[in-house]
Amino acid sequence: MKYFRKLIGEKCYLSPVSLEDAERYTEWVNDLEIGQFVLFATQNFDVEREREALRQLMRNDVVFAIVEKDTNKVIGNCGLHGINEVHRRAVFGIFIGEKTYWNQGIGAEATALILDYGFNILNLKSISLEVVAFNKRAARCYEKVGFKLVGTRRKSAFMAGEYHDVLVYDILNEEFESPYVRKVFEYSISDEAGRSKITIV
Repeated sequence: MKYFRKLIGEKCYLSPVSLEDAERYTEWVNDLEIGQFVLFATQNFDVEREREALRQLMRNDVVFAIVEKDTNKVIGNCGLHGINEVHRRAVFGIFIGEKTYWNQGIGAEATALILDYGFNILNLKSISLEVVAFNKRAARCYEKVGFKLVGTRRKSAFMAGEYHDVLVYDILNEEFESPYVRKVFEYSISDEAGRSKITIV
């Protein structure tokens, strides 16, 4: 399977989602161990339904496959949803479907890369997310990247016979430092004698 390096980190890169991965995504969204964190558990997906869901995401939102850099293996996806061009805001979502890649820092890196895209390519002002309170690993990841806790939706998620709080986070463009996009767009222009240098950002 061919992937395309849209935004590149040290451990992973973001590529446009491929419908050829629909079967792999179907395995992930039907795995309760994964679904408990992203609230997939209430839905049943076969390959065709997952393929159509991917089509809708690709049509309506900005969504990327997360690809492990050394092996070129797709391990999950992330996206910006509900993009509002007037208020310049969006909602972030991510999941790592390949569980062997959990707790390796790839989620944080992929999050930083798509925030970079949102703030420095799409010109967004604010990006928010929601995470169930028991998903402490994800909360630490988001805080590491720079998200700030702004509220709690009390007892708003039902899982395994209990109601759980949902934490609301957001981050503003001025709170984020670009790890990739600005480096790509920075270049120097020198005259032939090397007397002057202009850096364009």
